[in-house]
Amino acid sequence: MRWRATLAVLAVLALCAGAERAWAAPRVVVTIKPIHALVAAVMAGVGAPELLVKGTTSPHVYALKPSDVSAISGADILFRTAAATEPFSTTIGRMLPPGAEFVTLLEAPGVVAFERRTGPDFEAPSGSRGGHGHSHAQALLDGHIWLDPNNAKAMVARIAEVLAARDPADAPRFNANAAQLNARLDALATELETALAPLADKPYVVAHDAYQYFERRFRLKVVGAIALSPELPPSGKRLAELRRKIVALGAICVFAEPELDRRLIDNLTEGTPARTGTLDPEGFRLEPGPNLYFTLLRKLAGDLLGCLLPPA
Repeated sequence: MRWRATLAVLAVLALCAGAERAWAAPRVVVTIKPIHALVAAVMAGVGAPELLVKGTTSPHVYALKPSDVSAISGADILFRTAAATEPFSTTIGRMLPPGAEFVTLLEAPGVVAFERRTGPDFEAPSGSRGGHGHSHAQALLDGHIWLDPNNAKAMVARIAEVLAARDPADAPRFNANAAQLNARLDALATELETALAPLADKPYVVAHDAYQYFERRFRLKVVGAIALSPELPPSGKRLAELRRKIVALGAICVFAEPELDRRLIDNLTEGTPARTGTLDPEGFRLEPGPNLYFTLLRKLAGDLLGCLLPPA
């Protein structure tokens, strides 16, 4: 009889262990900070996603580290924006374990995607038009979709859907978090519409064309991109050409990015009436976490206002 009692106890323990595994939070990996922030907010109270691209490295040139490969090989779900913005992610699919989900949020229902802008006013960095292993159709799209809060809401809905399907026991929490997050995104959009309204007729130029979604959503007047590369400083002839372009476009400000040497922008605007500033489309210098998205968009707005409408 004693051995039967022992077997019964072992059976109960096995069931408990199985239940614990069933209730464990999904192991989630996210490519870049803005998307990581949205996923972290949806997962709040259940678990925490792991971020791949940390610090000030651009996802356009990021290379996977051994620690990244380890995280990917243990993931249940991996979220990325698009191959166009995270070229390194094209190799991730074959690293994921069987049964893991690889979610491209550019394809989420409700996300509005625009084609990359072309023409002489919106120059692209050399080699940026595809060549990263993604489809030709996706290569033509601008992948910076998170810079429109409406797209963020569509991504939040998809994130919650994927998490709930993987972890039904925590679906009510994911859905409640998503609803709360969407309310905050609506409030953020209203706040930024009011703050940025005075900039509607203020022309400016950016280092590379990463802000289309923000500009369209808040009706800003970007007039061009100069596609400067942090790795390849322009020649004196190129600087002269870009100076003429800035003057011709009537730009009030020319914006660098955190990974670009600010002295390059200062040299570029020398002899022109344009002021200089810095915009950060991905939160390079921000601490990752569930509030990063809101900090990122507010900082973008503040940096635009600071240069285009400086205090008297």
